[in-house]
Amino acid sequence: MSFAHHRRVSPRRFAMLRAVFALILREMATTHGKALGGYLWKILEPVLGIALFSYVASLAFRAPALGSNFPIYFAAGVLPFATFIDVQRRCAGAITFSRQLLGYPSVTFVDAILARMILAFVTQIVVFYFITLGIELWFVTETSYRFERIVAAMVMAGALGAGVGIANCFFWHYFPVWNRIYRILTRPLMLLSGVLFIYEDVPETYQAVIWWNPLVHVTGYSRSGFFGTYNPDWVSFIYVYAFALVPAVVGLFLLYHFHRRILMLN
Repeated sequence: MSFAHHRRVSPRRFAMLRAVFALILREMATTHGKALGGYLWKILEPVLGIALFSYVASLAFRAPALGSNFPIYFAAGVLPFATFIDVQRRCAGAITFSRQLLGYPSVTFVDAILARMILAFVTQIVVFYFITLGIELWFVTETSYRFERIVAAMVMAGALGAGVGIANCFFWHYFPVWNRIYRILTRPLMLLSGVLFIYEDVPETYQAVIWWNPLVHVTGYSRSGFFGTYNPDWVSFIYVYAFALVPAVVGLFLLYHFHRRILMLN
């Protein structure tokens, strides 16, 4: 009985893996193009942003809040933040992007979300690696790496992006006005997420408010992976993953019941 059940279940799992892999390949060819330039731009874009910020910051401040190198200080905060943004955006647009393939019974909306989530996260990991490597080769950063913390911060950023993105995958398409509202509400997000500052530099009056932004925990823990003397004991993994899990569960529930209607609406 159990062997027969295993034989029935396994083909479904392999079918899901094949569908996700095929969607990833399609995403790579469609989004970045077949030319190498499409992938290079994913690295050059944050490089230019880090370079611009570092130049402006060096004119305004003598030294960053941690360490002595502006590029590595900014990269430690902006790269996990960019991971959240990219994963969220791709998960939110998964159904629309793959709508032509969702008519096939072998492709589900979960496959579409997983494919875009995996590709976005892996892409950001590659971008993170090459940018930090480039900064280390170009500058004397005097950083003390704790790689387990860097990985943990990137995983938190990816989880948050996936959770919010899955919820938005429903709300953006079922209530189009929410797309505009979300963009307006999150426009100052970079300024409020610890990308440019550290939590300890915020006046105590506002620390209690800033703490509730889960991205502050991500950027703070990421910086502790670059600067060995920095230990943000206020970071809460439970809060970050709960913030990611709740919208993911709500979004999957709503998509399960309404994804076909969303396909008809778009």
